[in-house]
Amino acid sequence: MNAPEKVPASPEPHVMKTYGRLPIALSHGRGCWVWDTEGKKYLDGLGGIAVNTLGHAHPKLVPALQDQVSKLIHSSNYYLVPLQEQLAAKLCEISGLTNVFFCSTGLEANEAALKIARKFGHDKGVERPEIVVYEKAFHGRSIATLSATGNPKVQAGFGPLVEGFPRVPLNDIGALRKLAAMNPNIVAVFLEVIQGEGGINPATVDYLRAVRQLCDDKGWLLMLDEVQCGIGRTGQWFAHQWAGIRPDVMPLAKGLGSGVPVGAVVCGPRAADVFGPGNHGTTFGGNPLSMRAGVETLRIMEEEGLLANAARVGAALKAGLERELKGVEGVVEIRGQGLMLGIELARPCGDLLARAAQAGLMLSVTADKVVRLVPPLILSEDEAAQIVAILCPLIKSFLAEPAKQA
Repeated sequence: MNAPEKVPASPEPHVMKTYGRLPIALSHGRGCWVWDTEGKKYLDGLGGIAVNTLGHAHPKLVPALQDQVSKLIHSSNYYLVPLQEQLAAKLCEISGLTNVFFCSTGLEANEAALKIARKFGHDKGVERPEIVVYEKAFHGRSIATLSATGNPKVQAGFGPLVEGFPRVPLNDIGALRKLAAMNPNIVAVFLEVIQGEGGINPATVDYLRAVRQLCDDKGWLLMLDEVQCGIGRTGQWFAHQWAGIRPDVMPLAKGLGSGVPVGAVVCGPRAADVFGPGNHGTTFGGNPLSMRAGVETLRIMEEEGLLANAARVGAALKAGLERELKGVEGVVEIRGQGLMLGIELARPCGDLLARAAQAGLMLSVTADKVVRLVPPLILSEDEAAQIVAILCPLIKSFLAEPAKQA
């Protein structure tokens, strides 16, 4: 009889150590609930980081994806992909924009947006085009999107960064106008409507309208990163729609495929024809499986009224958090919209990730001090109340403890 195989000391000895993971392996999910391989059940307040729009194992999505897998998963972009046109037409309908490029991730979508802005500038005769970006922004981890990101921690060790990204604070139109007066090379403004990784920081309606007007006055592109806050998360298809404006370029990803990787760059007339054949491309982007996932996600969202659900349940969740945490010392602010909410605490709170999992709730901590909730858009008011009931005592208990010394 052979001796039993020796178990490695590390649970992932061959995986690069790029993530600080909890010792939990998920097995399956249903709706807004997931189970780990030990049988423990969790309420999913994270949604795969704003990805699992329809929750887990949605009864309409699963058979549609099974059907597509049985037909065609991938085909090269050398050929027409009818599902691309179907999804593009829907995205143009709900956004009021005109053309779409498909890729696979938010990083790719943002990278494509940066390339569009650069070429837009060169086409106008700007030799060294520059793109205004923001403090606390996060646009990805490629060298270009990392350079546009406003987080020195994630940039550390990867210099030299790409030039051409002057930076301003969010919601300060004076700072942007001052920069505009000083810099003739600006060709675009690039911002998240609600900063996700930066701590759930919303751009105000007035600020978005003022930036749109400035871009029109200057002939710049307004590029709105809706990778995390788009696809119904705030109660509108796209978060900028609360301001009644339209961007020229809008990167999307995360929730568009309900877990199947889908990225997109949706453009209006000012940007739609900047790229020509050979200017940009992708191997996996727009393949039939990802396109079917996007088509079905948007269809199911409409059928089940998930925009209204995100607005209603998100408001109930926020109200519950505000009620239970009112007056608690160390709670700085509860902010966000719809089912994209952040609870800022007065000190780093990464410990809450493991404590919440222990209590049966999945969430994340971003920007060191912000508890982030981005659950599936199918979340019910009862499930929102359960999030409040689990999370608020954990926050109170955490804040009642002496702060750890750095």
